[in-house]
Amino acid sequence: MPLGIFSNVLLPPSIINCLILCPPLSFFSSIDCFCRMKPLKQLPILRLPLRAMEEVSKGMHSIIKMVSNRRDNTFPILRLPFLAIEEIFKTMDPIEIINFSMISKRTRTVAKSMRFYSKYSIDLYIHETLEIRLDGRKDVVSYVMTSDKKMNGKSEEKEQNGRIERKVYNYSKDPVKKWKKLSTHVLDIFKKQTINYLSMQMDAFVDQNVSIIDFLKTSEISVNDCYLYQWEQNNVDENVAYLLNTITIRYNLETWLHIKTYFFDGKIPKNLEGLYFMNSEWIGFEKLLEIDCKSVILGRNWISVEEWNSFFKKWIAMETNQNLECLQLSHKHLETFRALVLHDIPHEVVGEGVKRILKTVRNRSTEINGGIDIRRIDGKTATFFMHRELWTESLAMSIH
Repeated sequence: MPLGIFSNVLLPPSIINCLILCPPLSFFSSIDCFCRMKPLKQLPILRLPLRAMEEVSKGMHSIIKMVSNRRDNTFPILRLPFLAIEEIFKTMDPIEIINFSMISKRTRTVAKSMRFYSKYSIDLYIHETLEIRLDGRKDVVSYVMTSDKKMNGKSEEKEQNGRIERKVYNYSKDPVKKWKKLSTHVLDIFKKQTINYLSMQMDAFVDQNVSIIDFLKTSEISVNDCYLYQWEQNNVDENVAYLLNTITIRYNLETWLHIKTYFFDGKIPKNLEGLYFMNSEWIGFEKLLEIDCKSVILGRNWISVEEWNSFFKKWIAMETNQNLECLQLSHKHLETFRALVLHDIPHEVVGEGVKRILKTVRNRSTEINGGIDIRRIDGKTATFFMHRELWTESLAMSIH
């Protein structure tokens, strides 16, 4: 059976199968040894490169002895050459690798020395439960920390989009502490300094938000994509500001938050691929000028028409947001926008018969008819148009 995360039990099945099924090639003729084995096409050894099979053969004296004594449950995996061990590890899923690494200091060292971990990415989720997810492209496995005793030891597995997704639940009286401890171990074994995706419900563990952020800080972790949200209307402004001022976000930031303070002192990351504030009432004119990201959504903003007029004049003069490629604003009407914001800015109304494919937010594109164009001093054009997503329509700006 697979190793329990925090208990001493048998080796993972993939190790046992591979070790039992890896004798020298001449050994395959022994019918007795294979009468209870899988069909040949399922044998793990046939997935190994020739060199790895040769390396396995070098360590087979001890394995043959082990096979002949089926009462001995000790498998000499650590006596194999490194290449053979690494090929065995490639047949294991991440949960088996982590469980193996927890047996002893030596197994931890062996697990950490593998060279193929670059295919894995790590996601962290801080919701009502806390999750560590390892994405291996073909399969996804997750450790889920829960305070619900009834979920302890349970697992879920499903196939989605051609991939196997597996979750293992672990109970703890202090799930945050256990999550941080296991996160540290997983990041160390897989040699990661970057989290691919961080999703944090800011009102799930309000009293421990600072300790969670400090954990990410002391681990010197950067985040590729960050998603922050809250369910309740409680004040999490200080925690959000602390996170933004502490954690390095590399590509995308999306928030669904109810920031209460207009003078919110959180640092807005620059040079992102995507910056999406679905509730941006706290974004004033000065903060608008500070934004310098490629794709931007400012939902429910309170910026006045006079301030938008000034902003686009500065954009035309290349005084702000020079990296901007797409901008989306909610609840604006194109003709009203033209009359109130562009009234003294040179612009061109493009006829409805003119079709163009323009880039929109989230690395998408859409075909539009017409639109309103303004031009920057370097010759680039910004086109304003109404963009529909599902049941909502927003004013969009695409630079080309």
